[in-house]
Amino acid sequence: MILEMKVPSPGESIKEVEIATWLVKDGDYVEKDQAIAEVDSDKATLELPAEMSGIITLKAEEGDAVAVGAVVCLIDTDGVKPSGSTPAAAPVAEAPKAAPAPATAPAPVASAPAPAASYAAGTPSPAAKKILDEKNIAPATVSGTGKGGRITKDDAVNAVPSMGTPTGGNRGQERTKLSMLRRKVAERLVAAKNETAMLTTFNEVNMTPINLIRNEYKDAFKAKHGGLGLGYMSFFTKAVTRALELFPDVNSMMDGDHKIAFDFADISIAVSGPKGLMVPVVRNAENLTFRGVEADIKRLALKARDGQITVDDMTGGTFTITNGGVFGSMLSTPIINPPQSGILGMHNIIERPIAVNGKVEIHPMMYVALSYDHRIIDGRESVGFLVAVKEALENPLELLMGGNAKKALEL
Repeated sequence: MILEMKVPSPGESIKEVEIATWLVKDGDYVEKDQAIAEVDSDKATLELPAEMSGIITLKAEEGDAVAVGAVVCLIDTDGVKPSGSTPAAAPVAEAPKAAPAPATAPAPVASAPAPAASYAAGTPSPAAKKILDEKNIAPATVSGTGKGGRITKDDAVNAVPSMGTPTGGNRGQERTKLSMLRRKVAERLVAAKNETAMLTTFNEVNMTPINLIRNEYKDAFKAKHGGLGLGYMSFFTKAVTRALELFPDVNSMMDGDHKIAFDFADISIAVSGPKGLMVPVVRNAENLTFRGVEADIKRLALKARDGQITVDDMTGGTFTITNGGVFGSMLSTPIINPPQSGILGMHNIIERPIAVNGKVEIHPMMYVALSYDHRIIDGRESVGFLVAVKEALENPLELLMGGNAKKALEL
């Protein structure tokens, strides 16, 4: 029996996927539930498992965009699983057949120069000319592969600008197609810049109080909660959910002529995975304890790192936190994650001299940034929100832990 394998729907809003990598070859025998391909959607990279055991016939190439529900391969369930020696013998027997092929190869080569004399040689098609003009590339520098040497659209797309006269050394380059996920991220980032009235406000946080709590309780926290670390993200997430309750406009989004306000805080956490930027969501973070936040972030980060993140993991979110400090960033202006209206940027912690009660003291300091959509959030709310985050981080014992660190950390 021949089984048609179709692309399953990764999510309600996803209409097509892209074949990122075939994990098997045409004609291979596959086992049921074996991963046969990695497919990219605009939200995640997912594995496609074989629905039955049998001989597989591929119906799509790597890089092809395939509609959800389309057939990507066939599985012959009557196919017999080959023995260990059978696959090796087949290619050996066929090898001699390839030898005569080169004898006919020179024939077409001789005719190649003829079309070069055509009037079309070096002339771009209208679509190709538009692309070359956008790239600022002269048609004379591009070799046409079309009829009579005409420059086709593909020639223009693949053309690269001159890098100047080489003076020695390695000057290699590589052209690779962006994954569907990366293209979607790029599209959304440009849309955020073009379609929102984005502004950024800044402040700084004295991290000494948080460091004192972490230094005192992190070992006990780890021992009590099965190796879970007490990091900075739980403090920032708790501070953000508190500030969102005080300034609910920051926890809302635009929908045409309407504002949608939420009475819950689904916090998107920007993480860097093997496939690029991903933003999984911690659901109802306002109800989670420090342990709950740390456990959820660890779970999502591991899934992103291992390529197991799902579309549902990244769907929704009412506010985003991003931490460029892990890469050494001192200050940045994070870009809003649409359709959300706000994003908090964390940065690296550096010891700096500050004035404390009229005296100069050295403390670990972090710059924080809030980018927000000014269409829906006014200056009072944005600045007030960031000040509320700062206050909670500089007085976590009273404002985030109810005056009892052991109870808040479930020790």
